[in-house]
Amino acid sequence: MSTAPTSTPTIAPPQRDPADVAPADSYHPSDRVWVYRDGWRAGVIEAASPRAVTVTYRPGAHLGTGVDTFTAPYVTARSSEDPAVDRRHIGRGMYTPTGLPLRHSAA
Repeated sequence: MSTAPTSTPTIAPPQRDPADVAPADSYHPSDRVWVYRDGWRAGVIEAASPRAVTVTYRPGAHLGTGVDTFTAPYVTARSSEDPAVDRRHIGRGMYTPTGLPLRHSAA
């Protein structure tokens, strides 16, 4: 059973207990995470090293994504689904806000 939060975290990285921060290299590609960038944002791990992770994430309320590198205190596991980042690997095309492909798109 996952211990990942089911909702957006409420505590900012500087206030996190260091014992609750997973090492950056404990994450793997395609792991669902929350990243802290002007608030907690849904993301997916692209790569990890002992010092940091690279994440595709939603930088705002829109369905677009960004890619950035974060250190461990700014990342935590996520169990809830976010169609904008979790289903990007399915294929190209347009999706509804719930992640379903639109008709007549390339999805």
